[in-house]
Amino acid sequence: MAKHWAEPAVTALRANGQRVADLDTSSTPGFTGGKREGKELLAERATVLSDLQEKLFAHGRTGGTRSVLLVLQGMDTAGKGGIVRHVIGSVDPQGVDHASFGVPTPEELQHDFLWRIRKRLPAHGQIGVFDRSHYEDVLVVRVHELVPQREWEPRYDLINEFEREVSENGTMIIKVAMFVSLEEQKRRLRERLERPDKYWKFNPSDISERAYWPEYQKAYETLLDRTNTDYAPWYVLPADNKWYSRLAVTELLIDALTGLNLDWPPADFDVAEQLRRLDES
Repeated sequence: MAKHWAEPAVTALRANGQRVADLDTSSTPGFTGGKREGKELLAERATVLSDLQEKLFAHGRTGGTRSVLLVLQGMDTAGKGGIVRHVIGSVDPQGVDHASFGVPTPEELQHDFLWRIRKRLPAHGQIGVFDRSHYEDVLVVRVHELVPQREWEPRYDLINEFEREVSENGTMIIKVAMFVSLEEQKRRLRERLERPDKYWKFNPSDISERAYWPEYQKAYETLLDRTNTDYAPWYVLPADNKWYSRLAVTELLIDALTGLNLDWPPADFDVAEQLRRLDES
């Protein structure tokens, strides 16, 4: 176990039926250090993650069938983009497939809600990252009553079936639900409005969505309860501290990639012969 972790992130953050409204979003479950220790450790662990990701990528290039899917779900300003930039950004981009799912396009609306998701599943050897995901169809759709309950209610079971199929086909699924406090979200939104270099991140609808905070908490509790499975577990991440969020997701990915037990692919050529040819060239 990495230093400063009293309990591995994979167990400290595992969803266990907790109420979202009771979550201390400023806490750092399992981690005994502070911000300085967290940032120092993140730099160390990023190297470990990069090495493991390269091994996964090498397997995909040589016939391996394993992949990893990281699902990031959270309210606006929860830090999903920061995870992509600071955690996923530390690995070889050739081995990453990033997808962000916003409002469905007219074409996507002509199909079932999982159609566009299936199209972006990671290929063999890839780490796929979903910045928002199929869970929008039991969150936003439910909170804003975009479709009747009789339509979104069956989706929990459909998602479980879909994720079981994905897992059985060789993709390890890591789902992270990121939660910030209402106060921290206000601070982050204010920063976006006070800094010209952050204007591009701001959407006026982000403020409107704050009025639905209790409804979103209930919707998240339901999805955590209904779709937390052994083959596609949920991790509940307090996200007020960005340094902790990034470190925790790094640890979750390291645990997943380590669990694949991959070795470097063996050479499919005679190494000695190729060394001889090289010397003679």
